[in-house]
Amino acid sequence: MMLARDDQSPLKRTPLHALHVARGGKMVPFAGYDMPVQYATGVLREHLHTRKLAGLFDVSHMGQIALRPKSGKLEDAALALERLVPQDIVAVAVGRQRYAQFTNGAGGILDDLMVANFGSHLFLVVNAACKAADEAHLRAHLSDVCEIEPLAGRALIALQGPKAESVLATVCADAAAMRFMDAGPHVVDGIDCFLSRSGYTGEDGFEISVPAERAESLATRLLANSDVLPIGLGARDSLRLEAGLCLYGHDIDTTTTPVEGALEWSIQKSRRHGGARAGGFPGADKILAQLANGAPRRRVGLKPEGRAPVREGAPLFADTTSSEPIGAVTSGGFGPSLNAPIAMGYLPSPLAVAGAPVFAELRGQRLPLRVTAMPFVPNTYKR
Repeated sequence: MMLARDDQSPLKRTPLHALHVARGGKMVPFAGYDMPVQYATGVLREHLHTRKLAGLFDVSHMGQIALRPKSGKLEDAALALERLVPQDIVAVAVGRQRYAQFTNGAGGILDDLMVANFGSHLFLVVNAACKAADEAHLRAHLSDVCEIEPLAGRALIALQGPKAESVLATVCADAAAMRFMDAGPHVVDGIDCFLSRSGYTGEDGFEISVPAERAESLATRLLANSDVLPIGLGARDSLRLEAGLCLYGHDIDTTTTPVEGALEWSIQKSRRHGGARAGGFPGADKILAQLANGAPRRRVGLKPEGRAPVREGAPLFADTTSSEPIGAVTSGGFGPSLNAPIAMGYLPSPLAVAGAPVFAELRGQRLPLRVTAMPFVPNTYKR
């Protein structure tokens, strides 16, 4: 789960760093930041608490960017962004957001991101390890039409779990009326915030973009609720794995297309062959061909038949005797909600069928797994 960094560079700190330390967070390097991997509660209990009640996550290391149309017409910014992503941005209504991917000329994924329509501008949330490159990418290709403004003075907090709505409703009157993927400016505990009903756990929940200087007071207020615990990166990773969600740099990267990554659901008809604005994004020829004809390989869910977790990088084989791997595990670990090991990886498309057997090599042994549908744990988004 941890990302490599240059050990000569000092670790950055989020606006909630002091809070993490004060609450006993075990701090580790992640994407160039000093982040809590867990608290005294431990990863297992943090995971299960989020599934049962509510967990508070610091995701301030993520990049937040405002994309403002120079013309004053939001459609111009939406059309410009469609030069870089295969999604329909024009159709994102005010107060809504959409999942998207920056693609390269070979159809690979440079990063995945969220795009929200705030009426006067687009609000983007990108991955921490990619945010500098993403900003440069936007400037290189969209500066003719848009002002690109990194929102460095903001923190980002995620409140996730079945009790997230009732907790947030105590400090934000609007929260209960929101539906999954609603997004926009809201007042939270008297603070002007950007609020979305989304997250990365498969649970109902919210992400709150808050001015950095107000982040600790807001987090402290939310944590004062007995239903809420602080949650570290360890449980964040196991929660998103159970939800079948990709981690950039692991399950998707510059060598995987959205179709190979089983993300074709995110590409609307308007951007496909015959659509109103088909193509026009980097790698369109390859991605559109895969949408029409299938991809040579696919991201799949995997369930080991034993109790041993299968980790990222483990090679996958068609049987117990073949010498050539047919794929690899990209994420793997223990699923606390299932009390069983789970994994994701890539297989040739003919074998990417639920129930198909496959074998992972672990310490010189071939362990049996079954291809399985995802998510491993049903999501509970409020539609």
